[in-house]
Amino acid sequence: MTLDDVDGVQEVERASFPVPWPANAFRHELTQNKNARYLVAREGGHIVGYAGLWLMVDEAHITTFAVHPDHRRRRIGERMLVRVFELAAALNAEWLTLEVRASNLAAQRLYEKYGFRRAGVRRRYYSDNNEDALIMWTERLRERPVRERLAKLKAELVETD
Repeated sequence: MTLDDVDGVQEVERASFPVPWPANAFRHELTQNKNARYLVAREGGHIVGYAGLWLMVDEAHITTFAVHPDHRRRRIGERMLVRVFELAAALNAEWLTLEVRASNLAAQRLYEKYGFRRAGVRRRYYSDNNEDALIMWTERLRERPVRERLAKLKAELVETD
């Protein structure tokens, strides 16, 4: 993601979240947060999804992840998640972590498919409705089962394209 992508990311953000991050938050992340990394997914030249992570010591924490509602159920999120795994590994992260709404079962299924496991709950985490967040972690990214799962799922994505 670059500063030129912020307007497109904002469209996805507003369509995806009840309390969207403001554009200046993304600009700050891109220019001031040395631990932040962001990527975008495009279709037809338009941004249809994005993901962000923070690298903190040996952990890559997914801070945000969204696909525009008009583009969901087309494996865009799955392709982005593969890219997030690859980015985390390239940054020498040991684990990936995230929080997800307790009600977001589709996202939970995707994360579980890629090896995330529930590690706890943050009570009343989301300010718009006080919904709980599930805390999810992967196993160590360098472990053989994690690498093999990612390779298998990535190959399946390529086969279906």
